[in-house]
Amino acid sequence: MPSLTASTAVSPAPEIAIGPGALASAGAGKRHLFLAILVAALVGVLYAPVLRDLVRQWWDDPNYGHGFLVPLVAAWILWRERSRLQGITARPSNLGLLVMLAAVVLLIAGSLGAEVFISRLSLLVLLAGMTMFLSGKEMLRAVAFPLLFLAFMIPLPAIIYYQITFPLQLTASRVAAACLEMTSVPVLREGNLLYLPNYTLEVVEACSGIRSLVSLLTLGVAYVYFVEKKRWIQATLLLLILPIAVLSNSLRIVGAGLLTYSFGPQAAEGFFHFFSGWVIFVSAAMLILGAHWTLRRFAGVKR
Repeated sequence: MPSLTASTAVSPAPEIAIGPGALASAGAGKRHLFLAILVAALVGVLYAPVLRDLVRQWWDDPNYGHGFLVPLVAAWILWRERSRLQGITARPSNLGLLVMLAAVVLLIAGSLGAEVFISRLSLLVLLAGMTMFLSGKEMLRAVAFPLLFLAFMIPLPAIIYYQITFPLQLTASRVAAACLEMTSVPVLREGNLLYLPNYTLEVVEACSGIRSLVSLLTLGVAYVYFVEKKRWIQATLLLLILPIAVLSNSLRIVGAGLLTYSFGPQAAEGFFHFFSGWVIFVSAAMLILGAHWTLRRFAGVKR
């Protein structure tokens, strides 16, 4: 009986050609990652003391407690824009090396001159240089806002801080004295001192409104970036933050004056002093929201 032989033809597996372009792309990706890790390590070594002192000031100085939130907001903005950023073609620029070198010079100058503001500001310059060196100018433009927003985490230099604080103290004292007179509380103002019949209120630096002003400005910039696209509304809201902060803080002083006049100075200390700060800050934030709603209604924006 004849046998039947079945032959099976095995087709060769398709060959995958790896051209020099693919190898070059993979090599460039590894080089890019290596450079990023190297630069990040150098930043950690150079700026460890600067970052340590900065975080310590956030913790110890109530004026800059919001500094803990600023990097988180900047990171959230980058995450929110990740799709757009991923679509940008990386074109590394050697100009970034010059910017990074300038940042190191600022760091050294600030360290030698004992000016912590310059040393801390150099970190932002370094981050800009790193972005340009690793990804190019287009990427730097794309991340400009979150990068600049990080400036709110850096405390103001003392000379600027006191130039702002003293006028705020006088303004808050004037407004508070006028409001107390409207409530029939006898008060005499001399500079930042409010003389009541049973006590003398001193509007010190902490009561000047600088704390709420810096925090509200940080909050306001983030708020208008996320929820408002019209530039004139953004600018108007930011301009309104100063009078809102001054008015809110003046009302806090008025509350302290009313309690002191009616129940004695102990009534305006302790819990009231702590709690009123939060109430005033929340009230100021609500005023910003109300101003935003009013501006949008004026502009004919329904939503």
